[in-house]
Amino acid sequence: MEILSAPSSRFLPFENSKLQSKQPGIAPPEKWLQFLSATSSSSSLLTPLRSSSSSSKPSFCFTTRAASATEVAASESSAELSSSAESDVLNALSQIIDPDFGKDIVSCGFVKDLEIDEGQGKVSFRLELTTPACPIKDLFEQQANEVVAGLPWVKNVSVTMSAQPAKPMYAGVLPPGLQTVSNIVAVSSCKGGVGKSTVAVNLAYTLAGMGARVGIFDADVYGPSLPTMVSPENRLLMMNPENRSIIPTEYMGVKLVSYGFAGQGRAIMRGPMVSGVINQLLTTTEWGELDYLIIDMPPGTGDIQITLCQVVPLTAAVIVTTPQKLSFIDVAKGVRMFSKLKVPCVAVVENLHHFDAGGYRYYPFGRGSGSQIVEKLGIPHLFDLPIRPTLSAHGDNGMPEVVADPLGEVAKTFQDLGVCLVQQCAKIRQRVSTAVTYDTSMKAIKVKLPNSEEEFLLHPATVRRNDRSAQSVDEWTGEQKLLYSDVPEDIEPVDIRPLGNYAVEITWPDGFNQVILTSFPVHCLPLNIDTTSW
Repeated sequence: MEILSAPSSRFLPFENSKLQSKQPGIAPPEKWLQFLSATSSSSSLLTPLRSSSSSSKPSFCFTTRAASATEVAASESSAELSSSAESDVLNALSQIIDPDFGKDIVSCGFVKDLEIDEGQGKVSFRLELTTPACPIKDLFEQQANEVVAGLPWVKNVSVTMSAQPAKPMYAGVLPPGLQTVSNIVAVSSCKGGVGKSTVAVNLAYTLAGMGARVGIFDADVYGPSLPTMVSPENRLLMMNPENRSIIPTEYMGVKLVSYGFAGQGRAIMRGPMVSGVINQLLTTTEWGELDYLIIDMPPGTGDIQITLCQVVPLTAAVIVTTPQKLSFIDVAKGVRMFSKLKVPCVAVVENLHHFDAGGYRYYPFGRGSGSQIVEKLGIPHLFDLPIRPTLSAHGDNGMPEVVADPLGEVAKTFQDLGVCLVQQCAKIRQRVSTAVTYDTSMKAIKVKLPNSEEEFLLHPATVRRNDRSAQSVDEWTGEQKLLYSDVPEDIEPVDIRPLGNYAVEITWPDGFNQVILTSFPVHCLPLNIDTTSW
C-alpha cells in the first residue's frame, strides 16, 4: 500500500516539489474528497481492526548446559504441537461472528487468557466483551463451548465471561469523577411533558437489569424529576470532606444525582447560574466505574443543553417525542442541535403512541411524529410506548415500571431499546477507536474509511507540518512559525487517541498535541490542509 502525502499549505516556506521528492505518492484532491465524503456521515460505522490473540507463545528457559540434539528436537516438537493446538482453538472460535461488528470474536480481540493442556485435553479461556450488558453474551458462551468441544482432542472446556473495564474513549479530557465512565448517553426531547424522564429512568434500570453498571444524572434544575420517580433510602447527596466531591445516592444498584437531592428543592436562578450548578453536579461527583451514565436532559436547546454537550463528550443521544406535529417540530430542533455538536442520535421513542381497548387499537394523538423523525432526520431506530396508567403511576410511586413489572409489554419495549443502545454505543466506540491509528511497521498514520475496508496511509511528517494551529501559524499575520526543517523526516507520533466522536489528538515527541478531524462536513478538511493550491 502506497503512503499518501497531502500537499503542504501554500503558506509554508518551501516548495511542494521538495515535499514530493522526499515522500512517495502525493494524495490527489479527489482522494481527499472521497475520504471527506465517506466520513461526513455520522451514521456510518467502522469495522474493528484485527487484533492478535492475547494468548502468548511458549517460552523456553535456557541454561548454561548445551542442549542435546534430542532435547532440541523434543522442544521444537512440543512447541509445534502447542502452536497447532492453539491454532485449532482459535480457528474454531473464529467461526463465531459478532453480529454488531460483522467480525469473528477472535478478530475483535475478545479471546483472552487462552490456556491449553493438550495432554489432558483441557482448554480454558476468557471472552472479554465490550460491555457487561451485551445482549448475546449467553449465546457467545454457548457457541464457544460447542465449537471448542467439537475438536477431536478436547475433553474439557472452561469458558469465563467478562467485560472490558469501564473506560471512556477520551479519558484525558474528562474531570476525575468521569474518568471511569464508559458511555454518556443523553435522553432528550427538547419539549416538556412528553415523558422524557420516564424514558430516562426506565432505560437506566433496564440497562442495570442487563448487567451494566449505571448512573442517572437529572439535569433539570428548575423541575427535577428523579426524586419523585425513584425512592432511595438516602435522599440527600453527601460530600466527601477530603476532596469536596459529591457522593451519589443509590436506588436498587443505580447511582443517582439530582438537584432535588441537594436539599434545595427546585431552583430559582438565572441561566448562567444554572449552567454552573449543573457543571458542578456532573463533573465533581464520584461516579466510580459505570458502563452507562444516563443524562436526563432538561427541555429546550439553550445554554444549559449546549453546556452539557460541551462539558462532557456524549457518546449518543436518545430522542423522546409524542405523536403530535408540534412535538415533531420541537424535537427536530433538538436533533439539529445534537448534529451540530457532533452527538449521534441513535434512537427515537414515541411516547403516548396508542392504547388497546375492546379488541381495537386507538391512536388518540394521531400518528406519524416518530416515523417523520426517522425518515426526515435519519435516525435509524423507532420504539413505541403505549398509553398505560401503570407507567405514570409507578413513576409517581417511586418505582420504575420495568422494575415493578419486568415481564410486561412496556418492559419488553425498554428491553429492545436497551439492546439497541448497547449495540449502537459499541459501534460508535469501535468507529472512533479505529478511525486513525499508527502503523509502526509501515511508519505511517492509517486512516480507515467508515463502512469500508479502504484505508489511507499518511506520512507523519506531512501531518505534523500541515498543522494550522496558533502554535504553528501566527493568527494575526499568517506568518509560518513552524518551518519545514523544524520537523524531522522520520518523526513518529507518541500517541493517537480519540477526542470526541469525530476527532483524534496526536501527541508528538516535542510535546505538541495536534487535533485532527476524522469526520466533518466536506468544507472542513481534516489535517487543516489548504486546498487553494490544487
